[in-house]
Amino acid sequence: MRIILVWLRQRSPMIFAPAQVRLHQATAELTGLGRALPWSVEPHDGWLGKEHSHTGEVTGGRPPSPGWTDEQKAAVDQLRKECLALSETVSAHPYWESFTGEDLVKRRMELKSTTRLEAVAAADVTLGA
Repeated sequence: MRIILVWLRQRSPMIFAPAQVRLHQATAELTGLGRALPWSVEPHDGWLGKEHSHTGEVTGGRPPSPGWTDEQKAAVDQLRKECLALSETVSAHPYWESFTGEDLVKRRMELKSTTRLEAVAAADVTLGA
């Protein structure tokens, strides 16, 4: 049994590393999409900002928003579901049960930092094409 656990401990990150890479990519896609979409999901008239009493500078406020299209809503929903499923795939894997405390955090961060480099490289290649 101990031999199997040692083998799993060494092998398991490779099993779900592709899921972690895709999680980095999907999270970046969702963030980018969120930044590109109008500020309000539903159409909204917006509101005026407030004028500062001493400087006269207007801060706050929002311009009118056309809202999101059904396609945009579906894209956000799909990416959120994918991120959730990938998070569950990686974080709920039995591999993590063999670690506790600082060792668990260290191993998890190693996986995230290693796969983040792969995700960035893949994203760079995709964007450059």
